[in-house]
Amino acid sequence: MSILPLKRGGVLLAALFAAQVQAANLVVCSEASPEGFDIVQYTAATTADATAETLFERLVAFAPGSTDIVPALAQSWEISDDGLSYTFTLREGVKFHANKDFTPSRTFNADDVLWSFQRQLDPAHPWHKLSLRGFPYAESMGLGQLIERIEKLDEHRVRFILKHPEAPFLANLAMGFASIYSAEYAEHLLASGKPERLNNAPIGTGPFVFERYAKDAQVRFRGNPDYWDGAPAIERLVLAITPEPNVRQQRLKAGDCQIALYPRPVDIPALKADPQLQVLELDSLLTAYIGINTRHPPLGDVRVRQAINLAFDKAAYIRAQFGEGNATPAVAPYPATLWGHDETLQDWPHDPERARQLLAEAGHADGFSLSIWTRPGGGPANPNPGIGAQMLQADLAAIGIRSDIRVFEWGELIKRAKNGEHDLVFMGWAGDNGDPDNFLTPNLSCAAAESGENQAGWCDKAFDTLIAQARREPEQKKRAALYRQALGIFHEQAPWIALAHPKQFAALRKGVESFVLSPLGSNNFTKVKVP
Repeated sequence: MSILPLKRGGVLLAALFAAQVQAANLVVCSEASPEGFDIVQYTAATTADATAETLFERLVAFAPGSTDIVPALAQSWEISDDGLSYTFTLREGVKFHANKDFTPSRTFNADDVLWSFQRQLDPAHPWHKLSLRGFPYAESMGLGQLIERIEKLDEHRVRFILKHPEAPFLANLAMGFASIYSAEYAEHLLASGKPERLNNAPIGTGPFVFERYAKDAQVRFRGNPDYWDGAPAIERLVLAITPEPNVRQQRLKAGDCQIALYPRPVDIPALKADPQLQVLELDSLLTAYIGINTRHPPLGDVRVRQAINLAFDKAAYIRAQFGEGNATPAVAPYPATLWGHDETLQDWPHDPERARQLLAEAGHADGFSLSIWTRPGGGPANPNPGIGAQMLQADLAAIGIRSDIRVFEWGELIKRAKNGEHDLVFMGWAGDNGDPDNFLTPNLSCAAAESGENQAGWCDKAFDTLIAQARREPEQKKRAALYRQALGIFHEQAPWIALAHPKQFAALRKGVESFVLSPLGSNNFTKVKVP
């Protein structure tokens, strides 16, 4: 991702994009490469856009632009009074995609649901150990300890039996990790000795069919004419991978792409002034943060983590990164607009003197050395990674902490951070389902620390107990009270520098219709129309 696509035969690539636009297909300038196409292995939003929002579907979905749950591959469902049983009636006649090596012999049924979940939950499943990255959501959310069993009632009915009530369970099933795969295709790949093709030649039921991926350049899809909810209006979809925001903006203005995702907030006024463009904006469920790796001494000392929070001039950072009015300071892992927020929490002030005192109390009056990890390019949570890392580096130097900045391609950054190799890492999280738990359990639970998805490696038993209790509590008011207690522990223990809750932006060419920003940070192009 550090080599921009335009630098590799830029004239030819620009001509290719122009030809695609003239053919009335949709070209989207996206911010980063997908990590792969087997979505259950990954958590990056760019990967979800190239898989869960195009190729795959879930039993339930979120209505466009909202967190309301609507039917998808399940046309209806019933929940038992005790909250332990979820019975889904599946949609009939839904066709899986085909490719040059595989043509399905049947339509979607209950066997596909069972395969898709048992693969993640059952260590004895033949595909369980074939996942090179594991199953980050299933592991960090403890689904193996939640789901007692999944029953096939008949070809088009399945039942999930839970060990205990789980308030966000239905919303969780609308998330990418719950995507439904073809059990028949998986069996074919295993029998032919090509299991890796599940990750590089994906087959789903979604509105788009995978064509090919040119690494760090583009992903190509064609519209699915057999899609159960009606064929997309666009014939082909191209995700043009463009890490640099300036280049995304240039391509949009030149007509090389019709949608540019995640323009820098400071560029929004100029984009709005361009008569050929339109700008969409939304207060999304997004948090930018810096994970502090508590597994690396001396970062395991809460006084050191508090000192790092006090050292960083967050207000200056937000002004430099987002401009005026485009982001609010973060005090907690999720925005104050989401229920369960604790309005009494006070942000860490910029207080270098107090930070130096805490370091001295922790035995580090002479400071120490650490690394700051970030990415190239820029996205909604980190519009200008280089500037942000340099500002952090300068503020840490002011209290005696020496640091070096290391820049990694997005996929490599995620992989190595999961392995716990970093000290400080710039990250962002977009809520997947509109529930506070989605910010806490996948990122800060003890299970997530064990799986590596918790970049802080932070496991606090009191915090973990509170969020577990909240998941089991059906009443939102009681859940909110538990979350407020948990947020108090998070704030005092300071495993992150909670940076900001940015607005979400997208810039479009005039004439592009029916593209809707999602508060969940995902991008779906199924209903988009182009002139």
